[in-house]
Amino acid sequence: MTFRPLHDRVLARRIEADEKTAGGLIIPDTAKEKPQEGEVIAVGAGARTEKGEIIPVSVKKGDRVLFGKYSGTEVKISGEELVILKESDILGVIN
Repeated sequence: MTFRPLHDRVLARRIEADEKTAGGLIIPDTAKEKPQEGEVIAVGAGARTEKGEIIPVSVKKGDRVLFGKYSGTEVKISGEELVILKESDILGVIN
């Protein structure tokens, strides 16, 4: 199955953080926070202005991005847990 987000939405896969702290302690699943870093899987065409012009999305497939802890909508597509974000929910691109 393929999925293409509409307008200025982005489909991303969360990237799991390390399971150990810098001191070597193992973090249990119950204490882990949701990762705020992800890889862009698909991108919509862009938002429309009042004049009907399309403003393209500034991220592309394959980019690693940071987004807010509680932003986006979690979905399950083809058995994989993904998140759909608006472009404005993305805080930045990691190079």
